[in-house]
Amino acid sequence: MTIRVLLADDQALLRSAFKVLVDSEPDMEVVGEASDGAQAVRLAKAEAADVVLMDIRMPGTDGLAATRMISEDPALSHVRVVMLTTFEVDEYVVQSLRAGASGFLGKGAEPDELLGAIRIAAAGEALLSPTATKGLIAKFLAQSDGSSDAPGRGERLDALTGREREVLVQVAGGLSNDEIAERLEVSPLTVKTHVNRAMAKLGARDRAQLVVIAYESGLVRPRGD
Repeated sequence: MTIRVLLADDQALLRSAFKVLVDSEPDMEVVGEASDGAQAVRLAKAEAADVVLMDIRMPGTDGLAATRMISEDPALSHVRVVMLTTFEVDEYVVQSLRAGASGFLGKGAEPDELLGAIRIAAAGEALLSPTATKGLIAKFLAQSDGSSDAPGRGERLDALTGREREVLVQVAGGLSNDEIAERLEVSPLTVKTHVNRAMAKLGARDRAQLVVIAYESGLVRPRGD
């Protein structure tokens, strides 16, 4: 199955470079290009995109607002957004994840990293830039007051079973299904089932959103420096 990619960046030259790279891969194709967030939202729906490479800073509707619009539209529930930023660790990281992005990547990433990011996002996995650790993400989330952004999330954890909570903690730690399975001595399929059930109960689009919920609810806290 071919991954349908939408490029959203106000720099035409950068979009052209990304297009050449993406279209060179047999398992993906660029189905549209947008120069602002509003256009990106329209094209994501019109072109049935699977993954949007979204620049954070664009004129008019920026990438954060566009990502939020995509994540809140039931018709675009299958779309995954990878935020592109010049700065790999800043306040935009948290805002991107809260807006519904599956992760973020620096514009200076190597071609293989960019292509890998598209495949990871399309598979529904959480994507964190190689130069930004999950610990830093956790720190930013912990420093921000998410009470107004995520009301009732602590209470919503009550819907999870003990095993689902346990799996959620491991997901927040950045472990893959195979790694979690090995640690909990269960099968990867069992882990996948628990992850899917946790996402359904918590209203999370993907694993990245599970990480946000785990930290904002207080279920997981960042390690001290």
